[in-house]
Amino acid sequence: MKEIKSVGVVGAGQMGAGIAQVIATAGYKTVLYDTNPQALEKGHTGIDARLAKAVEKGTIDASQRAATMGRLSKGSSLKDFATCDLVIEAVIEQFEAKAALFQEIDKVLAPSALLVSNTSSISITRLAAVTSRPQHVMGVHFMNPVPVMKLVELIKGLQTGEDTYQMVQAFCASIQKTTVLAIDAPGFVVNRILCPMLNEAIFLVQEGVKPEDIDTAMKLGTNQPMGPLTLADFVGLDTLLYILQVLHRELGEDKYRPCPLLIKYVEAGWYGKKSGRGFYSY
Repeated sequence: MKEIKSVGVVGAGQMGAGIAQVIATAGYKTVLYDTNPQALEKGHTGIDARLAKAVEKGTIDASQRAATMGRLSKGSSLKDFATCDLVIEAVIEQFEAKAALFQEIDKVLAPSALLVSNTSSISITRLAAVTSRPQHVMGVHFMNPVPVMKLVELIKGLQTGEDTYQMVQAFCASIQKTTVLAIDAPGFVVNRILCPMLNEAIFLVQEGVKPEDIDTAMKLGTNQPMGPLTLADFVGLDTLLYILQVLHRELGEDKYRPCPLLIKYVEAGWYGKKSGRGFYSY
């Protein structure tokens, strides 16, 4: 199997920047790119700031911070991924956007390079089919926040080669992540179970229960570290809505029907923590 030495990450938002940080910290040459220059700068600066806090806390030293930032570069275009052995896509959770991006990256990469998606709900088989390297495409779903959460869901498309799976599994282990193999079906494992729970919590808000009471009940009653509405705000209500819409459409079951209140919040631009307002104010 080919050794992975250089990694590209497309999308410098919360997920993409977190993924790039973990990979660079693990010793890999990492290229972070975003079509929005401001988002790229914010993502890069955010990584440095998080590493600075880690130095303050004593979890890493100043030389480790410097070495990590030295391995991390900002790409100016997709052409900067030409020498990457692995590229991870972490853009908006919409098939059309991801498929268009995959087609563009596919033209740049070497034939043996791997192309994976951080999608939380979209078919890997369908994404792989738009490329010339379907055997080198798979899903690698990181959890948020990436530097903290240990789990990565691996998803093989119908076309994914066994060598690709083995390489990606070994790569995830090298960046200190634990992997589970999910099926290529909407929601995979975590979101298939989690999103209906968050949606049900929102139905309770719609029926008049206070968000803080729901969160307290779930934390103390089920020993969850974070209440479902706090988590929904952290995930992003727009992202949650999109995943529920995919689950509802693809699986055809009403238990995945998005709560009307969730739809209203998204229409209002109340996406949660990233917009400053969701079920709580930030």
